Amino acid sequence: MSSVKPEIRRITTHQLQEMKNRGEKIAMLTAYDYSMAKLIDRAGIDVVLVGDSASNVMAGNETTLPITLDQMIYHATSVVRAVKRALIVVDIPFGYYQGSSGEALRSSIRIMKESGAHAVKLEGGSEVKESVLRILSAGVPVMGHLGLMPQSIYKFGTYAVRAKETDEANRLLEDAQLLEECGCFGLVLEKIPSELAGRVARKLRIPVIGIGAGPEVDGQVLVMQDMLGITQEFKPRFLRQYADLNKTINDAVRHYVSDVKSRKFPDDSEKY
Repeated sequence: MSSVKPEIRRITTHQLQEMKNRGEKIAMLTAYDYSMAKLIDRAGIDVVLVGDSASNVMAGNETTLPITLDQMIYHATSVVRAVKRALIVVDIPFGYYQGSSGEALRSSIRIMKESGAHAVKLEGGSEVKESVLRILSAGVPVMGHLGLMPQSIYKFGTYAVRAKETDEANRLLEDAQLLEECGCFGLVLEKIPSELAGRVARKLRIPVIGIGAGPEVDGQVLVMQDMLGITQEFKPRFLRQYADLNKTINDAVRHYVSDVKSRKFPDDSEKY
């Protein structure tokens, strides 16, 4: 019997485009560490996002703003070691691309060289055009992000649905087309009306991934800790929990504590 393992075909930006072209939905989740990234990659996820949401779910910060580029590279490096199939996209954190296109390029190159990731993501439309073009000029794939943009939460002042009014909806559509024209390989739309998200997805040639943007886009992304029910405080309408690991882990730890206190663990079969 041959011991040669079957080759795992890596997902690329080109394959994501092919998926959109044939109407196949794209599944995307966040991951920030080796163990969880390995699990979701083996389960067949298409895209792993090393999101700046690590600031919230891994570090306990109120917003995504405090996380640094060094911290993002650390999380991304851990994920890259685990993932064999999925495309890995890394958020450029707040403060590392807004200043200038040169700063955006330096941040992107650090992420790619030091982590081994496959692409970067940044928030914004026309205001980040020069940064997007500069990053792309170095051969780094870029994913855009429009709608609710957590890095601008203090500007918005709320996590409410964005682009409900005509003017903002039109600007979003214009920005989406601009990002495509610049050369972005994909776009995330966060917390916008489903009808608008569908219009964007139909208008653009590139894949459009939604989070709280309804079913008419080309794929979906969720924060893994939210989807698995580890996070209990965050329950927006768009979040579907596929497990209740908060309860599972709590019960397991309580059982462990009880066994240790009552001298049931370890038993004779668990000693050397």
